[in-house]
Amino acid sequence: MNHPDQPGAGDSRLEAWERRTAWPLIALSVVFLFVYAVPILKPDMSSLQRNVSECIVVGVWVLFGADLVVRVALSTNRIQFLRGHLFDIAVLVLPMLRPLRLLRLITPVLTLARRTETLARGRLALYVGSTTVLLTMVAGLAVLDAERAAGDDATINSYSEALWWAMVTITTVGYGDHYPVTLSGKLVASALMIGGIGLIGFVTGSLASWIVERISISGQQTQQATRDDITNVLTELSKLRAEVAELRGGEPERADALGAPGGGRSSPDPGIAPSRG
Repeated sequence: MNHPDQPGAGDSRLEAWERRTAWPLIALSVVFLFVYAVPILKPDMSSLQRNVSECIVVGVWVLFGADLVVRVALSTNRIQFLRGHLFDIAVLVLPMLRPLRLLRLITPVLTLARRTETLARGRLALYVGSTTVLLTMVAGLAVLDAERAAGDDATINSYSEALWWAMVTITTVGYGDHYPVTLSGKLVASALMIGGIGLIGFVTGSLASWIVERISISGQQTQQATRDDITNVLTELSKLRAEVAELRGGEPERADALGAPGGGRSSPDPGIAPSRG
């Protein structure tokens, strides 16, 4: 048994903590998403309801921060751990980026990533699809919340318009019928554009890889079939050569049989004169 001070003991404790807290964090993420979205989708809420929603959001945010602190404490190499979780730190420290904490919903996808490599293709599709849907929904909520401050100058006034804008932006289409005019909205748009380029490139590369893989498999099957055909032809040629050699080997024996006394055509009787016609 490893002592906590030995290398690997802290990592095992960290992994155990992450396993135990995976589903609770997923539930907290869903709660965070719901409570964050309600005031945006229902702006006519009472002040009491808004205060309750804000308290829940802050409470969930604090729990996420506590989870990060515990993981740092359980890590054997804390500096390396912090370097690898700069985004989590930025989301917790910068209130403006707090909506991005909803990316914690990709935890089930990351859990699926621990499966065997034989499931790599399905895991990739699930990861990309979940991340795309989550990023689109969060960006729509964030830009709608930001554009409410623009008043009559805003071109995004409902969640349907915000969702349409997010889908158009993340796919790099950019119709221009809806666009953010506030600084916060433009920052959300910039983040979504960068994420959209990355996701589109990821999907394109994955699709190209899948096509090449399928073509390679088909080519290998064709090559195998061709090799089998060639093997069959060579086998038949070998049998044919053997038969030809056998036939050629039997020709001298037949010639000797024809030239031997009493063999083949019989000689005329010397006592009988040949008929001259």
